[in-house]
Amino acid sequence: MKKSLLHALIIAALASPAFAMDTPKPDPKDPEKKDAIQAQPMDAARAAIARQDWAHAQSFARAAVARDPQSADAHNLYAYAMRKGPHPAMDLVFRHYNEALRLDPQHRGAHEYIGEAYLMTGNVAKAKEHLAQLERLCAAGCAEQATLKREISIFERQHAAK
Repeated sequence: MKKSLLHALIIAALASPAFAMDTPKPDPKDPEKKDAIQAQPMDAARAAIARQDWAHAQSFARAAVARDPQSADAHNLYAYAMRKGPHPAMDLVFRHYNEALRLDPQHRGAHEYIGEAYLMTGNVAKAKEHLAQLERLCAAGCAEQATLKREISIFERQHAAK
């Protein structure tokens, strides 16, 4: 029973594109709160990610990095928004994921997402290195570890058939 509940929770969590990157906040619909969002680039970036508006997400996340260059969450969010957008500059994506991990070596979202970025470039070995890091960080398992493990498995199945 506990195992099926855990699986249901993981599946529900994975349905949201903003789940693992950091602590997402809802997109306020109230026009009076719009100015507050503009003043908080992290919140605005999360809202844009929830809408899959990658261009605005990148812009707001870039502003968050400029506002607080020591924020691992800001670097992770910026890299995520770039990676999800059309034609990502993978060198810049990796630079910001690596900066997030330099600032916070235990940032589970950054480990998951850099692993997915490595899969985008075909580097399964590097993705597995980050999966191993997540396995150390999440001894009891976590959504980030489960997602990256699943993505590696899918990648390997797809490429084994070729």
